[in-house]
Amino acid sequence: MSIQYLGQQVDANTEFETVIGLEVHVQLATESKIFSQARSRQESVSEEAVNKNTTPVCTGHPGSLPSLNKKAVEYAVMVGLATNCKINQKSVFSRKHYFYPDSPKGYQISQLELPLNEHGYLDIEYGEQGEHSKRIGITRIHMEEDAGKTVHFPGYSLVNLNRAGTPLVEVVSEPEMRSSAEAGAYLRKLYAIVTYLQVCDGNLQEGNFRCDANVSIRPKGSTQLGTRTEIKNVNSFRFVEKAIEYEAERQRQVILSGDRVIQETRLYDSQKNQTFSMRSKEEAEDYRYFPDPDLPPFELKDAYIAKLRDGLPELPDAKRDRFIEHFGLSKYDAGLITSSKILANFYEEAATDKGDARVIANLLTGEASRLLNDAGQEITESKFTPKQFKDLGRAVNDKTISITAAKQVVGILFNDGGDVDTVIEKAGLKQVSDTSALEPIIDQIIAANPNQVAEFRAGKDKLIGFFVGQAMKATGGKANPSLLQEMVIKKLKG
Repeated sequence: MSIQYLGQQVDANTEFETVIGLEVHVQLATESKIFSQARSRQESVSEEAVNKNTTPVCTGHPGSLPSLNKKAVEYAVMVGLATNCKINQKSVFSRKHYFYPDSPKGYQISQLELPLNEHGYLDIEYGEQGEHSKRIGITRIHMEEDAGKTVHFPGYSLVNLNRAGTPLVEVVSEPEMRSSAEAGAYLRKLYAIVTYLQVCDGNLQEGNFRCDANVSIRPKGSTQLGTRTEIKNVNSFRFVEKAIEYEAERQRQVILSGDRVIQETRLYDSQKNQTFSMRSKEEAEDYRYFPDPDLPPFELKDAYIAKLRDGLPELPDAKRDRFIEHFGLSKYDAGLITSSKILANFYEEAATDKGDARVIANLLTGEASRLLNDAGQEITESKFTPKQFKDLGRAVNDKTISITAAKQVVGILFNDGGDVDTVIEKAGLKQVSDTSALEPIIDQIIAANPNQVAEFRAGKDKLIGFFVGQAMKATGGKANPSLLQEMVIKKLKG
């Protein structure tokens, strides 16, 4: 069946393109809230702490007046500078009106006409080996206050206002992403930047960094935009990717069935891997924005912006390029390591010897990352230490152990910790580099495989792998593979 959509005939064979724009809420790590003296960063969200972390400003008491947090402005400007934005020297706060129990004032203080930062961009890399790259435009980065938290129970709901008034920046991208992979790469890059800047604690589970994804589809080649839906408050990179994939396919099925996509806000259920309707989507006019009369426009001087620009730390791209230059890493490996400030600092402490740097990178991005991901741990929360990986790099490079054995050592260190040399000795993982011990093993394998010997000598060079493999098996994987190959070739050609 053929359907008319965006001025084109489409059917089940039509290739659709996904159009994605992201709105990311970054919670700023200031000690106090954006407009009050109440504590912003919380150590605990226990029952006893509920609604204790508030002031009359947070709860919207009549007569209470907001006062702008200077540190929040500083952090917001730093985010703008790090994402290549134009910093507007004059900025204005507005009231965004809506009614919901977690916003007792009946409005949210945000920015509309004059946001702090505009017209920036992020360069992303994605794909199996980071082989694809793209520049994603950033429309604006504005400041606003967070709402409280509504906790739902069977038959009733309760409101905790401890989070109300926590400072946020909202980073709004252009609708330039075309796949969940691009969206995931954009989010990971932005997360790396705000954590490198130390303006965000980066705790995804606590909602320090959460995303609304605007998704629509259109026939490939079309320049028109389809009706978009907004997937609200997803706080996991992988879940954002899965939610986008589900929503794009859902919209495709809706269109091909002859129905129309409704502009609405949807939520994502990670257990069922599906989105479901929450409410119809509001437009800007529905919020009745107007300048906040209690907060005058504020202006930033050139010298203030220049000082913040000069004080920016080394950011992920610059650190990646330095690691490539200094340690000889591939762009992909350097990108993986520098995507996390914690991992990058750990690696740099471990890889002081340039000769071991690639081995250490291989182990960190491979076996160590797999174990940490499975356990849901940062490397600093594990039993790993930089010295262990420094010692492992040395042990591989001086041929004490093979890279395969080094991966086994990583697993032991993850579970039990300990000293690398002791683990190698105790596990019996030292490579055999004694030619007198290897020679009789090679002789025996050659004698047992005359047909393969004849084929090799007739020009089938790839059979060298067979002989080396047999010898490695006979030594329990402990033979020095490069020495073994050299000896096998010499024997076969002799």
